[in-house]
Amino acid sequence: MNTLQVSADELVFPRVLKFSDFRLYTYVGIFVALDVAIPWLCHIIHPLAGPMFLPMFFFVLLAGVLFGWRAGVLVGLLTPLVSYGISGMPLPQVLPRIITEAAFYGLAAGLLRGHFKLGVLASLIGAVIIGRLAAFAGMALLLGGSHSAITAWQTAKLGWPGIALQLILLPLIILLLEKLWHRHQNETC
Repeated sequence: MNTLQVSADELVFPRVLKFSDFRLYTYVGIFVALDVAIPWLCHIIHPLAGPMFLPMFFFVLLAGVLFGWRAGVLVGLLTPLVSYGISGMPLPQVLPRIITEAAFYGLAAGLLRGHFKLGVLASLIGAVIIGRLAAFAGMALLLGGSHSAITAWQTAKLGWPGIALQLILLPLIILLLEKLWHRHQNETC
C-alpha cells in the first residue's frame, strides 16, 4: 500500500466530539490560537494577505472536518472575536460578516464530513460555498441589494487564492494526520 493512502474503513477522522467532551475545548483552544496567530503574521507581511489568503478560515475548516460541527462552530465563532479583542482585526465593519462566514464554514464542514459522510474535498467545497452564501446573505441584510452584491463579488474575487490553498492543503494535511495516527497505532501495538 502507498505510504500516503488510507482505506475508507481505516479513517480516523472525523472524531466527532460532543460538548461534554473536554478534548473539544482543548482542540478549540489550540485551533483558535493558531487561527489568531497566522492571520496576524499575514497582516505583517502585507495588508491584503489576510483577505487574499483567508488564513482565519483555515483552522475553522480543519476543526470542522477533524472534530465535527461543534468544534467547527466554536472555532468559527471564537476566532474572529478573540482576534478582534487582541489585535482589532478584523475591522469592526466586517466583523459580523467574518463571524457569520466562519461559523457557517465550521458548521458545514463538520456536518458534511461527520453527518453526511462526504469525502474531505467534497466537505470542504460544500463548506466554502455554504459559508460564502451565509456571508453574502448577511451582507445583503445589512447593506441592501446592489451594494452587497458588489462587495460580495469583490470579496470573492480577492479571496480565491485562499480558497484554492485551503482546498489543496487541507486534504493533504488530513491525509498526513491519518497516516501519522496509523503509524503511531502500529508502533504501540
